[in-house]
Amino acid sequence: MPNSLVIRGLTKEYVPGKPVLSDIDLAFGETCINAIIGPSGTGKSTLIRCINRLVEPTSGEILFDGADLARLVGTPLRQARRHIGMVFQEYNLVERLTVMENLLCGRLGYVSAWKAWRRKFPTEDIERAFQLLDVVGLAGFAQRRADALSGGQRQRVGIARAVMQEPKLLLADEPTSSLDPKTSVEIMQLLADVARSRDIPVLINMHDVDLATRFADRIVGMSGGRVVFDGAPAGLSDAMLKQIYGGEDWLQ
Repeated sequence: MPNSLVIRGLTKEYVPGKPVLSDIDLAFGETCINAIIGPSGTGKSTLIRCINRLVEPTSGEILFDGADLARLVGTPLRQARRHIGMVFQEYNLVERLTVMENLLCGRLGYVSAWKAWRRKFPTEDIERAFQLLDVVGLAGFAQRRADALSGGQRQRVGIARAVMQEPKLLLADEPTSSLDPKTSVEIMQLLADVARSRDIPVLINMHDVDLATRFADRIVGMSGGRVVFDGAPAGLSDAMLKQIYGGEDWLQ
């Protein structure tokens, strides 16, 4: 299956005997928006970060693009990461660099260290970066420093930088949690548009259930480090939300 990601028996323990993730089995293959929801501390961010090896899994398999990401090291791991874009909660931009320079960071895995240090990128990369700035609504911002941008603008740069990698999979770790409601909707719409126009599956860890059900094609609900719901947003009943989050008062 193109652009497929298969997770089998994934477990993560920061403290031995106390798993944050417990025997996770999931498969993603279609070009769609997959939202991972659940209470704080249930392992949503850990799951996202295990996939691209920002966090080391304790056990299990993460099969992507013909390889088990959980077992790759060195050059094979770096090459695999080229194809996995990442959008961060706190943007993770280089504040003192321009918007264009931040976008070109998405091509660092494709150029030599010497060319990267000298900031010598191919003409086609620069042209693609200008095109993406237009796509994310930041045409004319190429030479603006990242630290002069608003939060929503920074997240747009983060999305464009991830797409610069030409990813086969896009991960987003709470991309709207630092944004106001209007900007959050705009960022989710942008992620959805980018994913569908470029045939990229997207996995988004998020707290906002309303945003998840509005934009996601598939919801993965987690509780206690386990998957307790996996299906279309229409199947996310109040009873299931109670099972995921516990309690009832917050549903009122």
